[in-house]
Amino acid sequence: MKPHVLFLLVCSSLAWAGSGDYNVNIHVTATHMLKEPGDSARRQQLDVIIDGKKLQLESETIPNALLSLGDYKAKQVKNDHWRGATYDSYEVYEVLLPDKNTRRFIVVGQSE
Repeated sequence: MKPHVLFLLVCSSLAWAGSGDYNVNIHVTATHMLKEPGDSARRQQLDVIIDGKKLQLESETIPNALLSLGDYKAKQVKNDHWRGATYDSYEVYEVLLPDKNTRRFIVVGQSE
């Protein structure tokens, strides 16, 4: 096998392995920029569908931009339940963006 072909195979397999953790499908149906009182920067708030559930996500960072509508891959990085209760939760998703950067979002709402 030629060295450049082997190099391409190794690189593509590494890229594929790196995105394998992102096994949650997120469909973004609406996107908003939120401004906190007294703050000039804006967070992203997304209306999404994950596993048939309608959720609102809010970015941990302040990108001052709207995320494009569509489908993204993500992974759940936090799913805490306090004192063993099933009725309260704190969830965080890490979304894989098309350029392979990631952004974390906190679940801040849910609806039926």
